[in-house]
Amino acid sequence: MLLDELKTLLQSQNLWAKKGLGQNFLIDEKALNTIVSAADLQSSDNVIEVGPGTGFLTEQLIQKADRVTSVELDRDMVNILEKKFKFADNLKIINSDILNLRTKDYGLRTKQYKVVANIPYYITSPLLKHFLQSESRPTLMVVLVQKEVAEKVCGITGKSLITIETQLYGNPEIVDIVPSSSFYPAPKVESAILKISVFDKPLIASEKLKDFLRVVKFGFSQKRKMLANSLGAGIHMKPSEVRELIVKAGIKPDCRAEDLTIEDWEKLVKILTK
Repeated sequence: MLLDELKTLLQSQNLWAKKGLGQNFLIDEKALNTIVSAADLQSSDNVIEVGPGTGFLTEQLIQKADRVTSVELDRDMVNILEKKFKFADNLKIINSDILNLRTKDYGLRTKQYKVVANIPYYITSPLLKHFLQSESRPTLMVVLVQKEVAEKVCGITGKSLITIETQLYGNPEIVDIVPSSSFYPAPKVESAILKISVFDKPLIASEKLKDFLRVVKFGFSQKRKMLANSLGAGIHMKPSEVRELIVKAGIKPDCRAEDLTIEDWEKLVKILTK
């Protein structure tokens, strides 16, 4: 069993899961197989893995892909990985914070790689932005995240900033739900395997993206308030003036940010940036 293997390995190195790094090791073979299956890996694929830990997922990735780059922040885990995979010539292990590395540092351009990972919950939102808003985006992302966040990304439980920011760049779907018992130590929440099929280009023209993302961010800054109030505070306009522009865009005046689709935001941004 993977749990026994993990415990033996950690004990032999006098190590333990580090809560501060969000370490919850995946020990469920079914979930590991589902992640790899969802990634639809080909022998020619380049893969970036984030937070490989002791390498249970890494082991499957290097068997399927042409090249795997595993980025691990914890030096102790890197030591384990380097010993475990010292004969793997298609694996590169980098000891760094993934959010500090640019995708072009991997020698990869847009649509040339996939991201497959069991990521620490606390970096989910910045990690999605890091890859989807980068100069060189992946073709696909398959990441294991908190179930609640996955549902937000997909818009299942209502829209939030992460919903719009993700769906602007790709089509997200939940592949499977993974119970807390599939991890060691077990987190307090369920997880989900989230698959994002990345578009060839964002839904908004590149020259308009900066303004679009800025306005959306302002709109969600005070989510419980009417859009006219939250947006007005961000762009320094009176709520009454913003409400007029909202109506001009064909949107209900008393809406909230979560009520708007990407198309609605596009119409509103076009009016606001005239």
